[in-house]
Amino acid sequence: MCGIVAYSGDKKAYDILLQGLYRLEYRGYDSAGICTLNGSHFDIQKKAGRIDALAQLVKKKPPQGMCGISHTRWATHGEPTNDNAHPHLDQSGKLALVHNGVIENYQTLKDKLLAKGHTFHSQTDTEVLAHLIGYHYDSMPESPERLLNAVKKALLEVTGTYGIAVLHTDRPGEIIGARRGSPLILGIGEKELFLASDVTALGAYTQRVIYLNDFDIVQILGKNYTLESLNQSSIDREICSIDWDPESTDKGEHDHFMLKEIFEQPASLENAMRGRLDLEQATAKFGGLNLEVHALRTIDRLIITGCGTALHAGMVGEYIIEELARIPVEIEIASEFRYRNSPLDNHTLAFAISQSGETADTLAAMREVQRKGFRALGICNVVGSTIARESDGGIFLHAGPEIGVAATKSFTSQTLVMALLALFFGRLRHLSSVQGREFLNALKKLPEQTAEILEQHYRIQTLAKKYASSQSMLFFGRQANYPVALEGALKMKEVSYIHAEGYPSAELKHGVIALITEKLPSLVICPQDGVYEKNLSNIQEIKARKGPVIAIGTQGDKELKKLADDVIELPQTHALLQPILNVIPLQLLAYYTAVYLGRDVDKPRNLAKSVTVE
Repeated sequence: MCGIVAYSGDKKAYDILLQGLYRLEYRGYDSAGICTLNGSHFDIQKKAGRIDALAQLVKKKPPQGMCGISHTRWATHGEPTNDNAHPHLDQSGKLALVHNGVIENYQTLKDKLLAKGHTFHSQTDTEVLAHLIGYHYDSMPESPERLLNAVKKALLEVTGTYGIAVLHTDRPGEIIGARRGSPLILGIGEKELFLASDVTALGAYTQRVIYLNDFDIVQILGKNYTLESLNQSSIDREICSIDWDPESTDKGEHDHFMLKEIFEQPASLENAMRGRLDLEQATAKFGGLNLEVHALRTIDRLIITGCGTALHAGMVGEYIIEELARIPVEIEIASEFRYRNSPLDNHTLAFAISQSGETADTLAAMREVQRKGFRALGICNVVGSTIARESDGGIFLHAGPEIGVAATKSFTSQTLVMALLALFFGRLRHLSSVQGREFLNALKKLPEQTAEILEQHYRIQTLAKKYASSQSMLFFGRQANYPVALEGALKMKEVSYIHAEGYPSAELKHGVIALITEKLPSLVICPQDGVYEKNLSNIQEIKARKGPVIAIGTQGDKELKKLADDVIELPQTHALLQPILNVIPLQLLAYYTAVYLGRDVDKPRNLAKSVTVE
C-alpha cells in the first residue's frame, strides 16, 4: 500500500516522479504529492484525490530541480486531505519525507516533540517521523553523514513499519532511503538513481535494481550510493535485473487492467506450467524447493497460509493435494496464524502464498513458522520480493505484472501451482503413472480451454447488465468449487460494491435459505462432477422459493438449462482442475457488472493492491 518514487540525476525530476506515481497508483490513490529540491528551497505540490489532480497542479507550476521525492497514498492515519498528503515537513521546514507503513508509537513520539515546542499540521504518523528526524538533525554537528545519522537515530526510536525517502534543503542531491516491513527498491541508471516501492515505477528508466532488506539504509549522493543498516556500517546487496518488459504494465487495447489481466490468463497459465511438466515421469518438477526427495517424502502435514484471493487459491489447493497426495493440509488465514500458538510437528512444511511477495500478514506468518525452526516455502509472482528472498525456497508464478487491484490471473496461476504441487507430492507417494499422466494431459489443455471461455465474454456482459441492479448476490459451490464461490463473491464486492457472499452449497438449508427471494440472485457452480446431483437439488430449493439462478455448468448439460434462469457453459476438465476454469466467468461477471454500474474498476474505493500494513 502507498507508493514512493524518488529521483536524483541530471534530468528534471518532476516528470520522472509523476510518471512513476502513475505506475504505482494501484498501490494507493487517496492523495499524492511531489517535492523537489530547487536550489536551497523545496518546490512542493500535493493534492487529495487521484494523481490526475496532482498532475493538473504540476502542469500549472512545474516543480524545479533534479532531485526529488514523491508519494501516492492509501490512508491509514488521517483522512485523505491536502494536509495529510505526503510529503511532510519537519519543524524547520527544511526536511521533507515520504513514508509507507505505520509508526505504531507515533503518539508517544508526538507527545515528546510537542513538549519541545513542535507544531503539527496533519493527522498523520508520517509527519511525526519527519519531525523526529529533523529534531535529531538539528541537534547534530555538521558532517557528510549528518542526515544519514539523523535518520538512523530516529529509526532506532520507532516501533512499526516503514519505507521512507528523505530530503533536506542543506543537502543538495542527497536522498536517504530506509525500509522495515515496507518494500523499497534502489534503481541504478546511467548517471541517475531511483528509489521506489515497486519495480513497476522503474522499468521505463532502468533494468538494474537492488532490493533492500529490512533495516537497510541507502544514502544517495548525486549519482553515487552507499548501503548501510541500522546495526552495520557497510553492507553489500546483489544488483538484480528486472525480468519483464515495461510495456507489460500498460493496458494495451483494453479499457482496464483488470480486463487485460483476465484475458492474459491463457498465457499466464502456460507460463506457470512452462518447464514444470515431466511427461516421462508423469509428474511435476520444480527447481526452487530446496528440499531433497527423501526429505519431501517425510512430510506428513502441509500448512498453507495467505490472505484474500491467495487464501482462496490455497483452499482449492487443500482439496487437490489431499485427493492426489493424501497429505493432510491446513489452511491458515495469515493475519490469524501470526498471532496464534499453533502446534507444529517435525514433519510439517509451510507454504506462504502472496502475489506481491510483500503482504504483511503473510510475511509475518512465514517468519513465525521459521522462528519455530520449520521450513517455509513461498509461492509468489514478484522476483526479488521479501517473501521470495526470505523463504527457504519456493515457486514463482511467472504471471507477469498484475496491476489491477482485484486479483485475477494470479488466482488461476496460484491454483495451478497448487495442482502441480499435488501431482508432485502424489507421485512421490502412491499416485500411479497412469493417474499422473491423465492429470498432466488435463493440465496441458487448460490454456486453450481458458481461451475458449473468454470467447463468451459478450454473453457474460449481457448477464451482468441483467443482474446489475441487485442489492446482494449469493455464490455457491461444493468441494474444490467452494473456494471459487468465495473468490467469485470477493471479486463482485471488490469492484461492483454489490454485497456478495460465498457459501458451501450444502449450507444453503442451514440458515442462508432465509435470504432467498425473487430479488436475490444466486450463482451456483454446478459442473458434472461427483456432487452434480446434489448441486441440482440445491438449485431446485432456490427455485422453489422464486430465487433467480445463474449456473456455471458443463457444456451440453440440458438438465441444468431446465432449472436455472441463465447458464454459462464451460469445457469439461479433470474434476480437480475445474475450479481454474469455473472462476473465469465469475471474474468477467464482476468486471462487467462494475463497468455497467460506472465503478472505477482498477481503483475500487478503499482498496489498494499490495497490503503491506496490518
